[in-house]
Amino acid sequence: MSLINLAESYAYATTITSGVFGNSPVGLIGFGDAGVGSTAMTTTNGGLSLQSIISDPGTSFDAMQANFTANYQAMAVQAIGIGLTFKFAKKLLRKPISNVNRNLMKPLGIGVRL
Repeated sequence: MSLINLAESYAYATTITSGVFGNSPVGLIGFGDAGVGSTAMTTTNGGLSLQSIISDPGTSFDAMQANFTANYQAMAVQAIGIGLTFKFAKKLLRKPISNVNRNLMKPLGIGVRL
């Protein structure tokens, strides 16, 4: 399990959930406040959560469709930016990451790497 890959996946999830649901991945599940955080995305009705989707699916899906229509271009740009940033950072920091994995993570034996 790579912590950098986990961070990259969370960044993609945040882009999608903030663009479609107006909420963070944690807020979508129901932990935390809806719509908390800074984003350039347009949202309707604040942020959606799984609870609001289950309780009123019709209105929630309409809001999700409106959010996606308003934010799909920004989401695409953010996704491209995330991919390029992580790819560049992994190449730039290859030796320090390898050093941390070899000298700190491997001796701990927890199966996690940076």
